[in-house]
Amino acid sequence: MVAPTMKHFLASLCLLESLLHALSQCTVPASDFQLEGDYLIGGLFDIHHVSNRLKYDRPETIDCSRQTFSLSSYRRFQVMRFSVEEINNSTNLLPNVTLGYDIFDHCSDTHNFPGIFKLISVNGLIQPWAEPHNNLSNVIAVVGPFTSTDTLSVTPLFTMDLIPLVSYGAGSSAFSEKIKFPSFLRTVHSNKGLIEVIINIILHFNWLWVAFLNSSGDYGIDGRELFIKSIKDTEICLAYSKSVNSNTNYSQVFKQIEEQKINVIIVFVPKMTAEVLIKSAVQLNVTNKVWIAGDTWSLNKDLLKMKGIKNIGTVLGVAQPVVSLPGFNDFIYSTKSQPLCENTERNMFCNQAFNYSGRNPDNIISADPSFSFPVYSAVYAIAHALHNVLQCGAVKCNGNITVFPHMVLAELRNSNFTLLNQSIRFDENGDLKSGAYYVVFWNDSGEAQVIGFYNFHPPYHSFNNTKIQWYRNGKVPISLCSKECPIGYMKEQDGIHKCCFNCQICPNGTYINNTEDPYKCISCKETEWSAEGSTSCSLRLVEYVAFTDSGAIIIMVGAWALVGLTLVVFVLFAVNYNTPVVRSAGGPMCFLILGCLSLCCLSVFFYFGEPTTSFCILRFLPFILFYTVCLACFVVRSFQIVCIFKMAAKFPKLHSWWMKYNGQWLVIASAFVTQALLLAIGYSSVTLSPINETQWYPDKTIVVCDINPKAAGGSVILLVSLCSLCFIFAYMGKDLPKNYNEAKAITFCLLLLIFTWIIFATEYMLYHGKYIQILNALAVLSSLYSFLFWYFFPKCFIIIFQPHKNTQLYFQGLIQNYTKTISQ
Repeated sequence: MVAPTMKHFLASLCLLESLLHALSQCTVPASDFQLEGDYLIGGLFDIHHVSNRLKYDRPETIDCSRQTFSLSSYRRFQVMRFSVEEINNSTNLLPNVTLGYDIFDHCSDTHNFPGIFKLISVNGLIQPWAEPHNNLSNVIAVVGPFTSTDTLSVTPLFTMDLIPLVSYGAGSSAFSEKIKFPSFLRTVHSNKGLIEVIINIILHFNWLWVAFLNSSGDYGIDGRELFIKSIKDTEICLAYSKSVNSNTNYSQVFKQIEEQKINVIIVFVPKMTAEVLIKSAVQLNVTNKVWIAGDTWSLNKDLLKMKGIKNIGTVLGVAQPVVSLPGFNDFIYSTKSQPLCENTERNMFCNQAFNYSGRNPDNIISADPSFSFPVYSAVYAIAHALHNVLQCGAVKCNGNITVFPHMVLAELRNSNFTLLNQSIRFDENGDLKSGAYYVVFWNDSGEAQVIGFYNFHPPYHSFNNTKIQWYRNGKVPISLCSKECPIGYMKEQDGIHKCCFNCQICPNGTYINNTEDPYKCISCKETEWSAEGSTSCSLRLVEYVAFTDSGAIIIMVGAWALVGLTLVVFVLFAVNYNTPVVRSAGGPMCFLILGCLSLCCLSVFFYFGEPTTSFCILRFLPFILFYTVCLACFVVRSFQIVCIFKMAAKFPKLHSWWMKYNGQWLVIASAFVTQALLLAIGYSSVTLSPINETQWYPDKTIVVCDINPKAAGGSVILLVSLCSLCFIFAYMGKDLPKNYNEAKAITFCLLLLIFTWIIFATEYMLYHGKYIQILNALAVLSSLYSFLFWYFFPKCFIIIFQPHKNTQLYFQGLIQNYTKTISQ
């Protein structure tokens, strides 16, 4: 019995010795993860990161300290500690109030919930919000998490009690939806702003054929969707996109990019995925590319100094402005990190344990500073909100106020303060209102050199291209599916991408406006014209024959001359009315013909000047109407000649009836009335109006009168019929006495008339300029002169110069000789 008792006693002594030894090691009970204070702020930092998804056979949490360490995340963790200490030492912000924190290593989005539960629980219990407000967590707000996926996992748990969650790195645009995430705010710009900067870089260098590699998490997928949506109204084409992770076959990815001749690659992934991707590019000897980095890895110092990084091409990145935190370096050097010894198993379970061996302060200070200021500003935003809730003055705060998380949230939304010359304000979606991004270039010295910036409020940007050392000997790389079309060419899309196209020159009468639509040739207006391959239209030159035109003046002088000559002939015939020549020419009918010839001249004057509806009517109506009378007179005259010399003997009754009822005047009157009716019907059914003829010349508009067959068809048929009858009757009397042969004169006049209009018809088909109006007027005038010259002038010549032939005796002799000839 003694031996077992001694054995237990010795065991107890050993256990006590172990406990005492452990207590001797924990001389400083404080932990980097926890700090007591009047009000607690929670913190979620991915100090370690699960690089590969772990497979579990049973539900269990994860030990983050065994995962991959992230120095830049550890730096951000220290920034939060520094911020709280700085606020606690401040006399202006939260006087006589101390802040504490409870920070957790959030290395996984699926196995880190014990730490989250600890933040929202009291004494191990989580109770829903109820009256009275008892047993609520002491945590007034939480800083973090960093990634969008982690944030999406934990936000609903904090939303339940409206505990403010101020993220320093979650960029997914989904968090801007306040209905789903009412207690979420962030001190970084959303992916929307980041994508906006990337697109501006692409457009600045005219890279229209790009690849987009994104992570498979919420951050990357959201970035890709925003990118696709944002480039819809631009000329940028997404030639290739791929969700990547640490297990991706990058050899196949880069092979497909190379096959499509893509020279610009946007890499929208977290830091660790970017490291794997870029290292794969170096190992696979991917060269001559432009890499555009997101803000998660654009300042990654490990990649900046990696061997072979220069061979992959040119790296440009979008980075948050690096804001120096005064006193932070001294804080790191003065900090001696201690493990949390109390209840070590519990802290391992909650991921508040850490192996600090080998962590050099210089390494922490020189680590990637990205997202450090967002952590700093997140802590200060919470402190300012608490300051307002507690109604703090210059010396102290109101300690009688019970602070609830939703009160801090309300003040957070109204934040408006300046921190290290940076304005901190949130919009209605909980996103930052102000701020900017830097555009950086990875130079040959292994540094991320600032070459430009993009400011959001007010929006403006600037890029200094001269600082970039391109891999193509100083020339900006080209990334296009198709080369730009020459000026005046439209793009004809080839395939599904609008960046791939063939070039087609815009024909006459069209132009291309690349700012409006480079894929369509736009037709010019009717009053405009353009040559082949034009970028704009010019006003057409409007042409018509003016009254001052030399050709018009000559024609009008000719018309007045005809009127004058007909007047002279009229007087001459009136003086010699009773002579045989005048009587044989038609007697009183000659005066009607001369009068109608003069009236026909009216049409000539309306061929000049700017055409109007009345001009178009008067251009044809006088000539057609009065020329019909002329032709009817000559038809009657030809018929009378044939009747007198050939038909009087054979058809005496017909001749007697003709003479008794004045058949010649009935025919003339009938022709006049018929033509007048036809013109009235034609012009009333179809209005003759001027039209702008644009088909004949590309750069001119010829103002002409619309010749409608319906309006003039019947009148022209009547004229042609009279002309044909006249020609038939005149031809029948071609063998009449030489000096008494009006039939031959009429036949010759008709031949000239026909020849004139054949020539004009030929010209009308071959020539379509404005001078066709002069040719038309000339044809009208020639038609009038043919009868005046070849019918009336020979008779005037006999009256004036051969009066001996203008006697009754001379004409009787001719008739008697002809009678004898035909009787034989």
